[in-house]
Amino acid sequence: VQLQASGGGSVQAGGSLRLSCAASGRTFSNNGMGWFRQAPGKEREFVAAISWNGGRAYYADSVKGRFSISRDNAKNTVYLQMNSLKPEDTAVYYCAAARSVMGNGWSGSYDYWGQGTLVTVSS
Repeated sequence: VQLQASGGGSVQAGGSLRLSCAASGRTFSNNGMGWFRQAPGKEREFVAAISWNGGRAYYADSVKGRFSISRDNAKNTVYLQMNSLKPEDTAVYYCAAARSVMGNGWSGSYDYWGQGTLVTVSS
């Protein structure tokens, strides 16, 4: 089972990026999914989560209104659209598959993790 995150890169403040997380080895269409991030020298923090069918989404206050999580179960892929990026969004971003049908902000509720993709936002 593998979660492959991609789409990271370097962008100037105010720019946009779209991260993708493709699952292989099994389907996660019945699982909530989430995105977390870890900045240098800081602990991993929650970014966004989505329910198994995409009907519900949940965001950290720091990204609400700027980021949008979505999923395509036919492609076994979850996305994170990031707009109006700020330097403080610089981090390694990880996708994860939840144990239940809805992801949440607690990293302990996720069983599978991707390898991370680096996002760097310059001012």
